[in-house]
Amino acid sequence: MKEVKNYTPTSLYSQKTKRTFTMILIGVIGFYLVSSITTQSFITNLIFKLPNIYDLVFRFFPPNWGYVNEIWPKLFETIQMAIIATTIATIISIPLSLLAAQNIASSKFVFQVVRIILNILRTIPDIILAVIFVGLFGIGAFPGIMALIIFSLGILAKLMSDTIESIDMTPIEAMEASGANRLQTIWYSVVPQILPQFVSFSLYVFEINVRASVVLGLVGAGGIGLLLSQQINFFNYPSVTTITIIIFVVVASIDYISNKIREGLV
Repeated sequence: MKEVKNYTPTSLYSQKTKRTFTMILIGVIGFYLVSSITTQSFITNLIFKLPNIYDLVFRFFPPNWGYVNEIWPKLFETIQMAIIATTIATIISIPLSLLAAQNIASSKFVFQVVRIILNILRTIPDIILAVIFVGLFGIGAFPGIMALIIFSLGILAKLMSDTIESIDMTPIEAMEASGANRLQTIWYSVVPQILPQFVSFSLYVFEINVRASVVLGLVGAGGIGLLLSQQINFFNYPSVTTITIIIFVVVASIDYISNKIREGLV
């Protein structure tokens, strides 16, 4: 019998894979160094500025819990803004997502136009939308709601159109062969397949809107962000800490509830 020699591989990766990883690593390090030199931003800056960071952090504590009663009205306004914007965006996104789905849209021209519109909506940052609407309608919740509607519409319609394009086409073809019209085909063949994902995406967009509405308030678009901006401008750092803690608790609670609802849909 031939003696069987034990073979111990020297590496889990081939020489070609190693060379590829090495070249990628060198490229990443090179881009990092060039970017750091160009922007004059180095990790050492953080180390040198640590005393300033400690000093600023100490100014935020302890929180001013006596300011809580001033926060609730604006907090509820923020949640209401997110609810209104998500509801309207969800309703509008239904026809748009159908028109933006290549396997459902009956016209290629309409499909391309809707896709371009959705791409434009996703390209414009929500903070820019808020600035534009604040300039048009003034400071308040309405400009924030308008900005969130457009911002949410671009996200939700894109997610849903991609989901629709991945559905099983067999039920649709069977209903069309049996003489069903377009509306009946969509209602009985498309909706049952995408409904759980549609609800899940809507909840996800609602979470995003709650967070985004806080940022939009910094430019005057209503909600608790407007209150946060005022306290920062007045250097009331303990009140800023109180607002931040409450926002964190609310956002974490919404995220937990949304996750439980999505788990129930699976």
